Amino acid sequence: MSKVVKRGRPSKKVVNNNATFKVNTVKMNDLSFDDSLFQPLKTKTRIDGFLSNEGGLMPGTVTVFTGDPGVGKTTVLLDMLADMQISGKKCLFVSGEMNAIDMVGYVKRFPKFGDLDILFMGDYSEVNPDVVLRTALKEGYDCVLIDSMAEVADMYTDYFGGTNKSNQSKLLQLVEEHNLGSNDIKLNTAFMIIQQVTKSGAFAGSNKLKHMVTSMGHMRMTDEGRYLHFSKNRRGGNGNKLFFSLRGNGKVEYLHEEPINMVA
Repeated sequence: MSKVVKRGRPSKKVVNNNATFKVNTVKMNDLSFDDSLFQPLKTKTRIDGFLSNEGGLMPGTVTVFTGDPGVGKTTVLLDMLADMQISGKKCLFVSGEMNAIDMVGYVKRFPKFGDLDILFMGDYSEVNPDVVLRTALKEGYDCVLIDSMAEVADMYTDYFGGTNKSNQSKLLQLVEEHNLGSNDIKLNTAFMIIQQVTKSGAFAGSNKLKHMVTSMGHMRMTDEGRYLHFSKNRRGGNGNKLFFSLRGNGKVEYLHEEPINMVA
């Protein structure tokens, strides 16, 4: 878990709505982080080099994925999650869309998904969804996949009222807490989040989600094939497209890379 060490820097008093509180500033050299924050979560496949310069998904980060309908967003990300778990990491799939019967079909096609921990949010439709998620995440996970942000936020809206975007903020508060190690074993959890786009292809998330994400990946399906590219990646490059295929033998296969301007 990351921590901030303060070395006697002066605080500043701020008055806001008649309440006075202190604001402390720190120097970058005053920040201390656990070495585990810089040890990537590896799938041991070609996609690792796409996720970060270190080669894998970095702890304490948030990566949002959008994609064309039918491109295979859930399949590719579940494959990544399963590969991380095979490499010794503890992973959780939070499903707001699928139920257990749907998942059986996935596992038949992709047997390695069968060992993943799965939380079916639909099983708790009458319960406070924030409590459900906090209870599940409390034990600590290296990586959590949420499918999808909109579906889970809808559950918050059904329970709390308000708008979907305001309830996304509640969900993102929970994500931020676990990025910082707010669980029983102090793991800086990495999150992969599937997010819908509008009919025009525009990002459908809240401003808070746009600003807090570490990386934003997009999966596309064109005449040339299926590919992934990043429009934003604070931990790595985003200049190439990585082509992939979904094999009938239950494998996601990464093919080749091309510069982003070579394919329409």
